[in-house]
Amino acid sequence: MPNNTEVFSGKNLIRTFGHGKKMFRAIDDISLDIVDQEIVSLVGGSGCGKSVLAKIMLGLIKPSSGTFLYKGQPITNQRLHWREVQPVFQDPFSCFNQFFTIRSQLKSSFGIMKEKPSKKEIEERVDQALMAVNIVPSEIDGKYPFELSGGQMQRMLLARIFILRPTVLIADEPTSMVDACVRANILDYLMKLKKELKMTIVFITHDIGLAYYVSDRIFIMHKGKIVEHGAPDDVALRPKNEHTIKLLDDIPDIHKDWISR
Repeated sequence: MPNNTEVFSGKNLIRTFGHGKKMFRAIDDISLDIVDQEIVSLVGGSGCGKSVLAKIMLGLIKPSSGTFLYKGQPITNQRLHWREVQPVFQDPFSCFNQFFTIRSQLKSSFGIMKEKPSKKEIEERVDQALMAVNIVPSEIDGKYPFELSGGQMQRMLLARIFILRPTVLIADEPTSMVDACVRANILDYLMKLKKELKMTIVFITHDIGLAYYVSDRIFIMHKGKIVEHGAPDDVALRPKNEHTIKLLDDIPDIHKDWISR
């Protein structure tokens, strides 16, 4: 269950790209707080700024102005930050080098840790992580990323999270490239991760139905701003903003019926 310990805190965040007449605000005066063990979804269409905000959370980019803190401190050391904050991206194939085996890359994940385990422990923990996402370790021995399906590769990303055991997970459209059955499995694995590792999870998604299903709070974004936020029932069942209503109108009727139950 979420508690009141602050994980992320952003105040009056602005992030611009370009210069002069071509400059635009990808993030436009956003303020938000996310607390420990909370599941939050940032929801919006393409170009709304949700992935830019995720990159700020990961320490990949800095805000142009405003204050952004992780556990009360600015992000100054990416390597230290990534020991605790890890991503799961939309395209798992882009996260793995196609010229190295899956197992070798999972083993190399230990390099970011402060204290690297022994070779034997590394092998054991890789096997445990694979089994945690229902992959028999021998099935991927000697295999390269291009030899696995999209669903299997997405599970490799989750296995990597089991290995690293971060306190915060930034999940950027983690189910958009897989079919409905695999999507449900991935969500189950993420919930398993949250429970076992007591993680905070930030979902980046265009799917307000998914956000309603998994979140403690939902933030609706449009043109770099947070236009509505609150508990899932308040946002999805009693929307106030026109952009929230449009997101609800865009999902299939069967999905709406499921939300309204």
